[in-house]
Formats: sequence, C-alpha cells, structure tokens
Amino acid sequence: MDARASAKYLRGSPQKARLVVDLIRGKNVNEALAVLQYTNKRAADGIEKCLRSAVANATEAAEKANIAVDPDDLWVKAAFIDMGPTKNRRRMRPAPQGRAYKERRHFHHITLLLSSEEQEAIKGKRPSKAGKPQTSKPGKKLMAKNSAAAAPKAAATKRAATKKPETAATETPAATAPAGEQATEE
Repeated sequence: MDARASAKYLRGSPQKARLVVDLIRGKNVNEALAVLQYTNKRAADGIEKCLRSAVANATEAAEKANIAVDPDDLWVKAAFIDMGPTKNRRRMRPAPQGRAYKERRHFHHITLLLSSEEQEAIKGKRPSKAGKPQTSKPGKKLMAKNSAAAAPKAAATKRAATKKPETAATETPAATAPAGEQATEE
C-alpha cells in the first residue's frame, strides 16, 4: 500500500532542501525520522513534519481499506522537492560596483511517497541496466578495443626493451666511453 503527503510553500531554497531529502530516500520510516531529527539543516523540520503526515495518511488509508499496515514496515519510496514561488521583497541589498539587488524569498514544495511493499520486489520490477546497450562515445569503445589488442604487442616490446643486448667481449673501453670523453691509454 502506498501513501502520499505533500507540504507546500515552505521557506527556504529547494536546492538546500534537496540535500536533506537525499538523505532519507529509500530508507525505513524510523531510520528516516532519526536522520531528520539529528540533521543540522533548517529544511529538516518541514520534511520531518511531512514524513509524519505521510505515515498518518498510510495508517488512515489502511484502516479505511480494512488492511493491517504496521508503520514500522513503511519506507520512503519517493521523495522530491519542487520549486515554489520566489517573492521579490521591497528591500534592496548592496551589490558590487554600486549596484543594488532585490531580496528574494525562496519557497519549495515537498512530496513524499511511502510504501509498505518489499523493497526487493520493487527493485525487481525495474529494468536492469545490464540489458540496456551502453551509450558511451564510440571513440571510447574503439580505444578499449584497440588497447586490448595492443596490450600483448606492448608487453612484447617492453620485454625486448628491458632485455640487455649481448655485448661482444672484444669491445674496448674507448667504444663504451661517453661521446665527449676519449679514453686515453698510457
């Protein structure tokens, strides 16, 4: 059984509220409430209130449908934040080079969806990523193919480069001396 709750026109920017919602998505309701209670963000209070409302909606809907739903079995199936209106206040803030900015008041809307179904069953319904063809750049596939074919060649060349060449025993010290120095025999 799914239950939904939403809270609208909450103060704060949606970007900051999304940081908090990302912490609770996919978690058990009890874990989510514990996380929200100890999160040091302003948006956590409104999200916690909305989560408690969603739990109350789930129990109410279960009673109406004559189904037994334990609130401890609920988990956060979906949680998202939408952008609300932005009001321009009549106050001005100083800005660089003598300009002035209007103060803006950001609002956001929260929507939470709780479920009592098993999480594994829900994940099993989604198509797996293994069945999808990879949509990477063609150059990367080509490079991977070429690098796999070139790996044995590169290893053979590396071994050949590290192998010491056989030096003839008849070489003189003059032949092995650096180019700028001449070996002198006295």
